[in-house]
Amino acid sequence: MGQTQTQPADSKQPEQKKFLTGAQAIMESLVAQGVSTIFGYPGGAIMPTYDALYDYQDRLKHILVRHEQGAGHAAQGYARMLNKAGVCMVTSGPGATNLITPIADAMLDSTPMVCIVGQVKGNLLGTDAFQECDLIGISMPVTKWNYQVMDPNEIPEIIAKAFYIAETGRPGPVLIDITRTAQSEMMTVPFEYKPCSTIISYKPRVEPKQEHVEAAAKLINSAKKPYILAGHGVLIAGAEEELNALVDKAGIPVATTLLGMSAMDADHPMYVGWPGMHGNYGANVLTNSCDVLIAIGMRFDDRITGDLATYAKQAKIVHIEIDPAEIDKNVKADAPVVGDAKAALKALLPLIKPAEHLEWRAEFDYYFKEEHEKITLKDVFHEGDQIKMGEAIAMMSDKTKGEAVVVTDVGQHQMVTNRYYRFKKRNSIVTSGGAGTMGFALPAAFGAKVAVPEREVVAVIGDGGFQMTLQELGTIAQSKLPVKIIILNNNFLGMVRQWQELFHARRYSFVELENPDFITIAKGFGIPGHTVTDRNLLSESLDTLLNSETPYLLEIVCEKEGNVFPMVPAGSTVTNVRLE
Repeated sequence: MGQTQTQPADSKQPEQKKFLTGAQAIMESLVAQGVSTIFGYPGGAIMPTYDALYDYQDRLKHILVRHEQGAGHAAQGYARMLNKAGVCMVTSGPGATNLITPIADAMLDSTPMVCIVGQVKGNLLGTDAFQECDLIGISMPVTKWNYQVMDPNEIPEIIAKAFYIAETGRPGPVLIDITRTAQSEMMTVPFEYKPCSTIISYKPRVEPKQEHVEAAAKLINSAKKPYILAGHGVLIAGAEEELNALVDKAGIPVATTLLGMSAMDADHPMYVGWPGMHGNYGANVLTNSCDVLIAIGMRFDDRITGDLATYAKQAKIVHIEIDPAEIDKNVKADAPVVGDAKAALKALLPLIKPAEHLEWRAEFDYYFKEEHEKITLKDVFHEGDQIKMGEAIAMMSDKTKGEAVVVTDVGQHQMVTNRYYRFKKRNSIVTSGGAGTMGFALPAAFGAKVAVPEREVVAVIGDGGFQMTLQELGTIAQSKLPVKIIILNNNFLGMVRQWQELFHARRYSFVELENPDFITIAKGFGIPGHTVTDRNLLSESLDTLLNSETPYLLEIVCEKEGNVFPMVPAGSTVTNVRLE
């Protein structure tokens, strides 16, 4: 008998080619891309993929939200903390349309997100099948890119493209609509995943042109009253050090946009606050006094500019922006610099001459003092019996040393939080800016906590916005992550009420809320909490919240008809600031 030949134990076996179903290819692609967390909600059209996910629970953490909108906002909070795409996965029809609001929010706020959406079987497309919906058509205006997959062999390449497009250039949301047929069928070619590094038709500029940087430097060096507006693009690019270096070298006052907050330490001597409808007095008024306005990673949103016909007409504009579509869109740039904020500032710094601009900076000090006397003292150090939103936020800022991740919803509480929370640590604000989405904060805070469990995460929410996504208390409770939740309750849709008071003769049209017992609702989900109405107990109540090792809800009953000032009326010039 012949002897059987065997291979040596240390010799390498040829790698077996893997033929997978489309659903398995989705899982393998996500693992290969480095995804660790998915926020989702299953349903019929995405069921083959959820079936495949069952075998990947050791590699992919899936978090079951209570509503698809919650999945999207949680993915946003996650993405904003890690500067990489958050992933959400939902089914077709209403499951997918529930995701449109967070997708639109992510698009406006430049948040990278990859949305995997189930679709009916390929042969049923166009037949008005059960839960069929044209998600490609619906999502096209609010996505950076979308694609419908009908062939399982396309899945690895499409997922790789999705992450590349979502995370590069100006980040944004991408949607992949995958038919149930493509999920269920076997691939006819072996699975192979190659991360995407280039697309012929998509080439975002990262490094700016040197001649454009030199033109910007020339304007800045010649300025007598330079002023920097730093936006979300600074945080996205990780350009905080470069921004601080520029500010320190050139002695330039700097304001941050709503989304750009925490790019500068709130106590930096050159930091002058934030411009906008409820921004700081000097930060608004002196926009129309500067001679060179340097906008970095921001898009001149109407809440910043007010009336464009009167906005910074005296100034030369330097606009550093990675998205060329934003250049000259709202404000004409004299020195446009297209590129990544970090790369642009690195190129700019050696060309900038040292300066101090002491007299110019003193003008901001004058407006700061007036604002402090007429507004801040009344908001934070008042003598009344009722709790004011400003004092609650200022106290929370002190107790967290300005180092918490603060996630806000949309409304008066949002403006107050950005006024009185003194950010000390970079990338610490998560809020809905461009879309102004009520209901954003609760799921976004959860997503942020999943991303950075070592950091304190505090959600600050109004009583109106809280009721839009309060079902996500269930997600938080099931996760047991200690998300801290503050409801600033004034029993009104406060921002709308303020407008009705100031501009509609106090005709309060459908803005007063008869609220439920928020604490009982939270306890129904297994989350402890309490209500505070007494100013003398506010400090103790905040301690209880912040010291909790579990999720906790603190309801702070605030002054019912308190207003947020300063205020630039919508569409007005930025110098038309109301202090009362």
